[in-house]
Amino acid sequence: MNKQQLLVWTWINSRKILLWGFWSLLTIGLIVYLVVILFGEDPSLFVPGETSDGHYQIELACSACHTAFGGVSQKACIACHGDELEAVDDSHPRKKFTDPRNAAKLALVDARRCVACHREHRPAMTRAMGVTLAEDFCVYCHRDIAQDRPSHRDLPFDDCRFCHLYHDNTALHEDFLVKHLDEPEIRDPATVPLRNLLARYRHVAQHPVEALTMADQDAPAGVDLADAADWEDSSHANSGVNCRDCHVDTTPGANPKKLWTDRPDHDACAACHEQETTGFLAGRHGMRLAQGMTAMHPDMARRPMKATSSKSLNCIACHPAHDFDTRQAAVEACLGCHDDEHSRAFKASPHYVLWQAEIEGRGAPGSGVSCATCHLPREVLKAKPEQRMLVQHNQNLNLRPNQKMIRSVCMHCHGLGFTIDALADQTLIDNNFAGKPARHIQSLDMAAKRLDKQ
Repeated sequence: MNKQQLLVWTWINSRKILLWGFWSLLTIGLIVYLVVILFGEDPSLFVPGETSDGHYQIELACSACHTAFGGVSQKACIACHGDELEAVDDSHPRKKFTDPRNAAKLALVDARRCVACHREHRPAMTRAMGVTLAEDFCVYCHRDIAQDRPSHRDLPFDDCRFCHLYHDNTALHEDFLVKHLDEPEIRDPATVPLRNLLARYRHVAQHPVEALTMADQDAPAGVDLADAADWEDSSHANSGVNCRDCHVDTTPGANPKKLWTDRPDHDACAACHEQETTGFLAGRHGMRLAQGMTAMHPDMARRPMKATSSKSLNCIACHPAHDFDTRQAAVEACLGCHDDEHSRAFKASPHYVLWQAEIEGRGAPGSGVSCATCHLPREVLKAKPEQRMLVQHNQNLNLRPNQKMIRSVCMHCHGLGFTIDALADQTLIDNNFAGKPARHIQSLDMAAKRLDKQ
């Protein structure tokens, strides 16, 4: 190899080395960039498609639903939704599809895993309740329903959801329909169950349940109490709950030298309100906190929100610190953020008239209807030594599908027939039930006809 050839060879190889070095550095840089995005504050680049309304808040917490290289975890679905399914005695549980006697149905719809019907990141095919199957999927297993039930002969299979719920069919089961035939539009009395938290607290509380005053406060010296003036007149003070009961951090791992915290989080509330906190963390208001993420803000919502609302959605977003006015939390806290048609129409609705009457003492206790009456319904917590009337703080638990409201909310005040018709009328929902249903659902009529023939 002569000198000229050596120079050419050296130049070519040097160029190759430089190119390989360049591409290596570029590759490493790209990997670092992607890792930073993935584990940084905004890994949205990795979201393969829009998620449903139920999950979009936590779509960046991939591990909430996914396992590493293992797809969606069924355990993750059950962790969030298992208690709800168990409470309603799931109409289509997994065991139904693993039963060998139903092998033929399994071949039609493999519903052993939640993702058989609910598949995220597919906005073009995602329908109400996050269902990604075709709306007529009921026909796969219930094709012979028209033969068994002449009343269903002319009904399309994409309309089943108005009368039947896939997971919870108790509210519209035939026996239930027959039991509630010919009920009036409005019951007498039309009232919701009353809360009894204070009564139960007096029975089981570790605190002396005497009303406290500012003279009894036990905050450490140096703590500014200027913002605590409302505490003296609050339900907490009247129930013997002092400053340290909420503001002293007793969580495992807390710094013993700095136990006092100026801003207690939901864990502090859970010390006395465990069930309420659990419900809050399961709903859209608190689900980000449940995943260890920052709190939800109204400007993150897909639903219409007021531009002036900028609260972090924690417990005190609706229950102001030291005040805890449940009436304010039941209406004004909701309307302070929500700006959809249904919310804007509330104060012109018959429900609001009833709410004002109760507040002013003109209506019986429990006769008023607030936002919370329907969206945070009262539930009986069967706990010893006595039952407690719990306010369910998962505001989405009975919202989709809204037929879940039939038993838990509407039938406290309305007959079943009126309830079914009202919940099926979107125009009536939008104007916050200012009027009567324009649509009639045949469920009770079918049950009555079938009863006559038996």
